[in-house]
This record gives sequence, structure tokens and C-alpha cells, in this order.
Amino acid sequence: MPQSTHVTIIGAGLAGLTLARVLHLHGIRATVHEAEPSPAARAQGGMLDIHDYNGQRAVEAADLMDEFRELVLEGRQAMRFVGKDGTVVFEKADDGTGGRPEVQRGELRQLLLDSLPPGTVEWGRKVDGVRDLGDGRHEVGFTDGTTTETSLLVGADGAWSRVRPLLSGAVPAYTGDTFVETWLHDADERHPVAAKTVGGGTLIAAEQDRAINAHRERGGTLHTYVILTRSQEWFAAIDFTDPVVATARIAGEFDGWAPELTALITDADTAPVPRPIFALPTGHRWDRRPGVTLIGDAAHLAAPDGEGANNAMLDGAELGAALAAHLGDVEAALTEFEDAMSTRNATPTDGAEFVEEVFGGTLPQELSDLITGFQQQPS
Repeated sequence: MPQSTHVTIIGAGLAGLTLARVLHLHGIRATVHEAEPSPAARAQGGMLDIHDYNGQRAVEAADLMDEFRELVLEGRQAMRFVGKDGTVVFEKADDGTGGRPEVQRGELRQLLLDSLPPGTVEWGRKVDGVRDLGDGRHEVGFTDGTTTETSLLVGADGAWSRVRPLLSGAVPAYTGDTFVETWLHDADERHPVAAKTVGGGTLIAAEQDRAINAHRERGGTLHTYVILTRSQEWFAAIDFTDPVVATARIAGEFDGWAPELTALITDADTAPVPRPIFALPTGHRWDRRPGVTLIGDAAHLAAPDGEGANNAMLDGAELGAALAAHLGDVEAALTEFEDAMSTRNATPTDGAEFVEEVFGGTLPQELSDLITGFQQQPS
């Protein structure tokens, strides 16, 4: 790829920013177009465990490992499994040796942003449409009426990618699960029972088609994902504009559960926020088309399994490395990258890495019933 080639990246999430950082390290120019008006336009999610076999590899490729270590929240790899009566079934302390250190997603994103030259990210650039100009060139149109042409277009624009239709007709489908988010702030002082119940890291309580999964974040915040296997119609019947009604309806699905668990819903400091979970077909891939590719959720959106953000960052790092290794031959770089990415994502994770890390390779028998039907972790 000639040094003058300009890479156009759509989406300033972890995938797009990792790609931009790795390209910058190799002297390859890139512009990231992001629909949000500023870095602080919205909350960037909660905790991420960054794995040593994918996410941390991307951090290393971005030459940001020292800065990354400064973001790690000590003790957050602790994990506690409880029954619906609140009884602790299994507990693992964070001894500082685990391969999944926890960081705040927003802080990791900001680290990547700060590592880029000024002007790399253009904010408020919402894509209206993309047009194939032939010969590997594309025109990207924005809702402000402007356009840009590029010889290398990368869709890092998430689940509802505007770039994906250039390559694939696949559309994300509802998985049957919705995560409802709640937050308790300054929990040690204001919600001491809930804080004690969650402990220093992650709390998981699950039964068949429902679960409560809470994380201790920076500043004593408890961030809870209430996971329910229900139809979209079931959720549509709940008035989430009325926090009292919505909270009562969601909490009602946990009737009979220990009050210290349901308090993570009923005592929340914020209104419950539903997050329906969508996924692309397993093994989603496309025929090679000149001048365009996809990374992250745009390429392989899956139900949360703890790997999404990690694999998205690895996509960005590996694409950047492939482009740097094949200067002058974009198509060779894209072919190499897409083959490797597709192979990596052809089979969804079976949780083997998680079981190996947390339980030493063998899932304790006492957890079998508790985890049955609950195979997902927020990513």
C-alpha cells in the first residue's frame, strides 16, 4: 500500500481506534469518522476484562501496555456465584495473577483517543450512505451533506453498520435475550448491603431464563446487568419512560429471590435501560471486494460472551499489521486479514478459556445447575 494511501475508518469504538493507532505507528495515514458529536457524548459502558490471548495482544500492538496497566482496577477479577437465596456457591478471590485484568471501557477508549494525532477523529460525522465508485474506491456520504472518497474503507461502525451492506446482506437478529442495566452509585456508603453482596469484583446469580450479573466499578459504583430471556414484544409492553413502573416490572421477574439481590434493581439510582441483544449468523463472512472490509461488531456481532471487545481490538490490530506488511498491495492485506478473522470467529466461544482461567480447567459440580442456561457475559 503506498504511503500516500489514506485509510477511512467509520466508527470510533475500540476496533476503529485500535486500527487507527496501529496504522499511526506504521506511518500510515487514517481518518476516523464518528457519528457522536464528542468523546463525552454518551456513557461508554462499564467494565471490560481484557484477555491475555486477544485484547492484550492488541494493546501490545498499539504500544500502550504501560498506559493500559495504569487503568487496571485492582481486585476486580474477583468473582462470586450465588444462588437466588443469596447463598454463596463459589467464590474466587483476585490474587493479581489472572489473565483478565479489568478496566473501564470509557477509560480504555480515551487512552486510544489520546494516543492519536490531533484531528485523526472527526466528530459528528454520521454516515448517511456509502456508494461504490468502482476500482476499489468508495464515496461516503454524511448526514451534514458532505462526502468523502476513499481507496480503502473500513467499517468499524458496530451492529447496524452502514458499510456492511457493501459486502453482505446479513442483518443482525434478536437472540431472545435482553440485558437491563441499572447502577448504584457510591454503594459502600449509600447501599452497603448491596455492596457487601457484590463484593470486590463480579457477582453472578442465575436461574434458567433469568440472571443478575453485577460488577464493582471505579468509585464504588455497582453496575448491574439484569438478563432476561423474553420476546421483544414482552419488553415493548413495558413503559421504560416510567422508571417506577419499569423497575417494578423487571424486579417482579425475580419474585422470591433474596432481597439483597433484588435491591440491585429496586434501589438503583438510575432508571432501568433495556439493551436487546442482536447477533449476526455464526461464521458470518463475505466474498472479497476491493477497497473495503469490516472489523468488530460490523463483521461478527455475537451475543455477549466476554470476547466481543477483545476480538474487536484484535481485529483492528491485525488489520493494521497486515496493511503495514503489504505496503503497495491492499488486496493482499485484506485477504490475509479477513481469512484470519473469519477463522478466529467461525466458532463461538464455548467458555473454555473462562473455565480454565477461573476454575483451573474443571467446572465445579456445585456450579452446574447454577450456570445452566446462562452462558453469556457482558462484553
